Amino acid sequence: MNTHASEPKRIIIFGNSGSGKSTLAKHLASTLNIAHLDLDTLAWLPTEVPERAPIADSMQSINAFIRTQKNWVIEGCYSDLLAELTGHASELIFIDLPIAACVENAQNRPWEPHKYPSKEAQDANLPMLIDWITDYTARSDTFSFAAHNALFGAYQGNKKRIVENSTEFQ
Repeated sequence: MNTHASEPKRIIIFGNSGSGKSTLAKHLASTLNIAHLDLDTLAWLPTEVPERAPIADSMQSINAFIRTQKNWVIEGCYSDLLAELTGHASELIFIDLPIAACVENAQNRPWEPHKYPSKEAQDANLPMLIDWITDYTARSDTFSFAAHNALFGAYQGNKKRIVENSTEFQ
């Protein structure tokens, strides 16, 4: 008897901006027929100048999502939010690509209408995003390599670290 067939699929994906989190999450959601939550959609307030939403508000939205979904993939770069979810996860995936690969991915990224009103607005933000990506290992914030590496190291369940781009999910 296979006892693993009914175990929930609850996958957390994290890494630097441009690492391929959304691409992999969309692929897994489609392939496994599970719900997908992009933390970018709830971690920010709808303000002209980007401002993080209070963590408690973001967690309220995340908890509502996981209460209504048996199987899911949640992705983002927010280790402060993800740390609250690891107890619910069946798997962690840390996409730990070289900085240059993340920059290239960001430069080749299609328009993200849920984040930008136009492709032009997205492209106008690209220099700031490339600086952000480049500073990944130097920062010590919740979006940093140090925070992601600590999250990965602390997780005792099924986990994997992806260290190179894959064309399988593109």
